[in-house]
Amino acid sequence: MRILDHEGKQLGVMAARDGIKLAEETGLDLVEISPNAVPPVCKIMDYGKYKYQLSKKAHEAKKKQTVIHLKEVKMRSGTEEHDFNFKMRHIERFLADGDKAKVTIVFRGRELAHIDLGREVLNRVAEAIKGKGVIEQHPKMEGKSLTMVIAPAGK
Repeated sequence: MRILDHEGKQLGVMAARDGIKLAEETGLDLVEISPNAVPPVCKIMDYGKYKYQLSKKAHEAKKKQTVIHLKEVKMRSGTEEHDFNFKMRHIERFLADGDKAKVTIVFRGRELAHIDLGREVLNRVAEAIKGKGVIEQHPKMEGKSLTMVIAPAGK
């Protein structure tokens, strides 16, 4: 295996027992950092400090990532104008916060015969969110409901 010292200088290719002996002489550990390389690469270092640095890097990476939630708004095919506008304000707020919005039109009983009315409601939603969001998943029937997913425009 290829051995690196604690400063990163190459000590050359040697047997594992020789690398372990060198590490013990310096009071450090022999850590395999690249097992898939030919020959494998090991470094003489303080293993506890190495694990601590890895956990710090993982914590920093987790801090920088953003979580996108999927918020659902349910409507009916006969939703009145005021209720439609009220729900649209919710959808716009979700998109402004950077979350995705799932708009669901729920059908009951005989309403299933008039799926076109639900599609019209979703078309109105699509027109109302132009510029604020983009349609990520076009209207699709899922059981007794018609769903559409909208993502924020800047994403």
